[in-house]
Amino acid sequence: GMEPDGKLILSSKEAMSLKKQPKSMVIIGAGAIGVEFCHFYQTFGTDVTLIEALPNILPAEDEDISLELTKIFRKRNINILSNKMVDKIEKIRSKVKVILKTGEIIESEKVLIAVGVKGNIENIGLKNIGIKIKNDWIKVNEFMQTNHPNIYAIGDVSGPPWLAHVASAEGVIAVEHLSGLNPDPMQYNNIPGCTYCHPEVASVGLTEQKAIKEGYEIKVGKFPFRGLGKSAAVGDTDGFVKIIYDAKYGEMLGCHIIGSEATNLITEAVIARKLETTHYEVLKTIHPHPTLSEAIMEATADALDEAIHI
Repeated sequence: GMEPDGKLILSSKEAMSLKKQPKSMVIIGAGAIGVEFCHFYQTFGTDVTLIEALPNILPAEDEDISLELTKIFRKRNINILSNKMVDKIEKIRSKVKVILKTGEIIESEKVLIAVGVKGNIENIGLKNIGIKIKNDWIKVNEFMQTNHPNIYAIGDVSGPPWLAHVASAEGVIAVEHLSGLNPDPMQYNNIPGCTYCHPEVASVGLTEQKAIKEGYEIKVGKFPFRGLGKSAAVGDTDGFVKIIYDAKYGEMLGCHIIGSEATNLITEAVIARKLETTHYEVLKTIHPHPTLSEAIMEATADALDEAIHI
């Protein structure tokens, strides 16, 4: 195949193996992959434009998180165009022209297409044996079994969410099931999503918008990292923790973090949700000081109007 450096329009796989740093790059799609590449290339000094068709970057995240990341990225001189549809991409000699539906034109050295993931299911003989496919994904049951009981499918080929830790969990369930060990079925309602940009973004459960849409009466708490001694000591004070609790039963409906170590911190929320913990237990769990994990307790205190450090 052609060296990715010679290509003007790249897939995320090709964007990982460029030999030469491009001076400018347009990234189409601001989900986790687009945002991570945006952070990566901009850190090295590439002039990056990030285009998203939906109103916010990281559109699957809670809106407060997306807006905070937008603010931080703009401070870093990343050009963010949200609510914009790409009409066409034209190659002109050694440059690319991205033409938006509004008529705006952005020229750059490279264009990275970062919209969605496609399962690698072409030309591997699935049709010959009649493996059922649905919307480009291999159809599986809750034990990752296809319509052929002796064939299992896990990871990206069996559909979203496209995350390594999901594929790993699915793999364990598939192997335990085919070994007759009666595993619990695969569940997708408590999976942490992580975006490895700077600051990191991590979340689990419902966004505030979703919780309201699903009819919950909610208590929302927020705590900024700059209110923590540990953040000040580390010198990384961007971001906050936002937690959504069900007002009636105290269930943690969602936790959303933007900031240093977010992808590590989210695990506390994931385990709390797995154990069906309420805000009472989180608040009464004595968190070590000074740490970043205190922000989860502090956001919980805020949700219950018991905050004393904000």
